[in-house]
Amino acid sequence: MNKNHKKYGFVACLLLLITVVSLGATSLFVDHSRKEGKGKDQEKKMRIVTSFYPMYIAALNIVDGCNSVVLENLSEPQTGCLHDYQLTPEDMLLISKADVLIVNGGGIENFLSGIAAEYPDLRIIEAGENVEMIGENAHFWMDTKNYQKQIQTISKGLSFYREADLFEKNAKAYCKKVESLARDYRELEESAGERVLLFHEAYEYVAKEWGLEPAYLLNLDEERQVSAGEIADVLSVVRKDDIKFILAEQRYGEETAETVRKEVEVQPLYLDTCVRGNYEKDAYLMAMEKNLKLLREALQK
Repeated sequence: MNKNHKKYGFVACLLLLITVVSLGATSLFVDHSRKEGKGKDQEKKMRIVTSFYPMYIAALNIVDGCNSVVLENLSEPQTGCLHDYQLTPEDMLLISKADVLIVNGGGIENFLSGIAAEYPDLRIIEAGENVEMIGENAHFWMDTKNYQKQIQTISKGLSFYREADLFEKNAKAYCKKVESLARDYRELEESAGERVLLFHEAYEYVAKEWGLEPAYLLNLDEERQVSAGEIADVLSVVRKDDIKFILAEQRYGEETAETVRKEVEVQPLYLDTCVRGNYEKDAYLMAMEKNLKLLREALQK
């Protein structure tokens, strides 16, 4: 009987020892996991989402060299502008994971209305908040001076982040590139007063920066149906004011521009609106340089 008591006592002690060791190991594991998890939280990357192409290219230059940022762009329409764009499930997923959303503002991203209320912790940077808008037209980036203001606004909006100094440095460097590009074409301002037709509202900003005077605006996109009466009005303006140039986007404006050219002596200049292209840092610079070269060659003949 005593042997049994000893046996049971030994087993009980063994079980107690196993329990104590297990609890200690569990505690150590939990503490380690918490520490490890805390480390992972500290290393968590900031997720930035941009509303569309020109905002993405600006942000791409600003966060260049920062490994603690994930930069993504919302889906873009395959045709046309963003006015009638609808968010996709992929867009909503990106936004739900974002820490920062960078938008142009001015009403271009109406498809994002309600996002701030739905995601109250989402930090939204409106790049165009310090830019003077032409009427209800918010194609700010088509003026290189405005675009520089947008770059600076985005950088300031990211000043809360630990890499703020890098962002500011990158923003200044990118603005210098944009200004250097524009400086190379400042002689275009000598053409101030040249009256032109605009077949896209984005070119109002081009005209304003380079001193061109819009004689007629026909805002064309993939859904715009041009009436015979509008064509007649355009032809009347061209003949009356001796208009020589049309600023148009080739995708949507070519058909109408060629129709007008068949009737009167006017030259269409097909400019890039910079709303789509390669996802490379210098994409905006290359597109704008092409636009400015085209303008210089035409205006200074």
